[in-house]
Amino acid sequence: MVSYVVIPGIDGSDEQHWQTLWENGWGALGVRIAPRSWSEPDLADWIDSVQTAFDVASARDRDVVLVAHSLGCWAGAAWLRRNPGAQVKGAFLVAPPDPRGGAFPRTAAPTFLGVEPGTLSCPSIVVASADDPYCDLDAAEHLAGRWGSEWHMVGEVGHVNSASGLGPWRHGQGLLETLATV
Repeated sequence: MVSYVVIPGIDGSDEQHWQTLWENGWGALGVRIAPRSWSEPDLADWIDSVQTAFDVASARDRDVVLVAHSLGCWAGAAWLRRNPGAQVKGAFLVAPPDPRGGAFPRTAAPTFLGVEPGTLSCPSIVVASADDPYCDLDAAEHLAGRWGSEWHMVGEVGHVNSASGLGPWRHGQGLLETLATV
């Protein structure tokens, strides 16, 4: 069995977000992070929250996959870089915002600004949209390269969130399964 650590972006993922729909389907196999700083993200708090969720997930199953969206991609990547020996089967990183881009939440999440992408310690996939207002395709492809991740562009679906109207996002589930079955 595989357990999943769900790492949403700012304010978490609402009930219509693909992450929440997937988590609901996984039942006890999905563990969502619970930082104290959802609205004004503090990187240290988010990394600690990833650790807590990982501890719960790994106690259930040996195979753990991180499932991150938006700013959660940076929290997941930062946690992986601080824990290179962690037994993580894969990281699914969807719509990471570009810290150098104009739409990055600098005021709300200043502690995330200094994080540099570097090779991750597990197989990973970066998924990006052609019209994501938080990260253009060139920046997303660059991040994928720096993280050592596979790169997938999923068309024009905005920030790949609830507003994108993806529902349970079957295409994303297929990509995630490639990590979970490696």
